[in-house]
Amino acid sequence: MSLMPRTSRTTAALLLMTLLAAGGLSAQAGAQEADPASTPVTWGVRPADTEQGSERPNYAYALDPGGRLSDALIVSNYDDEEQTFRVYGSDGFITEAGQLDLLPAAEPSTQLGSWIAFPEPEVTVPAGESVQVPFEVVVPDDVTPGDYAAGVVSSILVQGETGVSVDRRLGSRMYLRVGGELAPRLSIDGLAVSYQGGWNPFAPGSATVDYTVTNAGNTRIAPGAEISVAGLFGLAPVSATDPEPLPELLPGTSVSRTVTVAGVWPLFVATARAALSGTVVTADQAAQADSAVVVPDVPVATAETSAAAVPWSAVLLLALLIGLIVLAVVRRRRRAAGEQARIDAAVAAALGAQPEDADRAEVRS
Repeated sequence: MSLMPRTSRTTAALLLMTLLAAGGLSAQAGAQEADPASTPVTWGVRPADTEQGSERPNYAYALDPGGRLSDALIVSNYDDEEQTFRVYGSDGFITEAGQLDLLPAAEPSTQLGSWIAFPEPEVTVPAGESVQVPFEVVVPDDVTPGDYAAGVVSSILVQGETGVSVDRRLGSRMYLRVGGELAPRLSIDGLAVSYQGGWNPFAPGSATVDYTVTNAGNTRIAPGAEISVAGLFGLAPVSATDPEPLPELLPGTSVSRTVTVAGVWPLFVATARAALSGTVVTADQAAQADSAVVVPDVPVATAETSAAAVPWSAVLLLALLIGLIVLAVVRRRRRAAGEQARIDAAVAAALGAQPEDADRAEVRS
């Protein structure tokens, strides 16, 4: 651990901050400024400049099972008083919103977070100074190949306005690729479609498509999805325009999305098709250390499902037209039957008068 002069606040890496009372830790994409004038956070962290790299936004390594390396974290104290911080590693995961988060402070890590070892669990930083805190990453011999994520965390207990002690945490992301066979793969689960039509029988409606994307491989993947909906026999296919982007996924993590596809014609059946593609994400430092490894492409994953897309407004209009036609036919037949009855009655009346006239003619003769 070495003492360093006070660093500029604009270079502090404010990546992770949470209140344990809120029950979570939110991860942010990169280094941010920690300004005590606008936030109660009075310290910052960032990766140190070491043989592992300099001016890094985060940590990224490539090691084989059983491998190890040394690195360091810079902890800067912006307060006017000396502060003591806990330092440790914590496993990372992807939230439902697609953001990188870390385990709660009380939950033990079982993967990369547990492979980060500091010589001391705490570090004391004088007021207005920065301290370089060394640590080691030790990969177990029996770990499976692939990508892992964690955070190098510093935390401090502070007294809240209500008198409750609050654990605030700042940290920097860490990515590790363990050497071995890489097998990137995406899967689609829970694909469902429903059709929504309007009252205008001569206008298309829309379809809502729900699906879940899972990183079923062992590498970080930046996925992309193409969603389309077609009618019966694949007629009139329509693709979703500007769907919500999918976040980068760690191995074993999932994210759900709902997409609305406009311009879908009600052709009695709506068939939704989802096609997933992706790119394996490799950090710059890890790519340099692992340049001999060939990273395979991500296979395209597809899925289809169908639902009824009945044009009810057109069906009602057709039923109304058929009803009017039937009514017109019935009325016409009734009029024809009435006219025929009158003709028959007139004929019968005429025929009934003929015998009497014949008898009168015979008497005169």
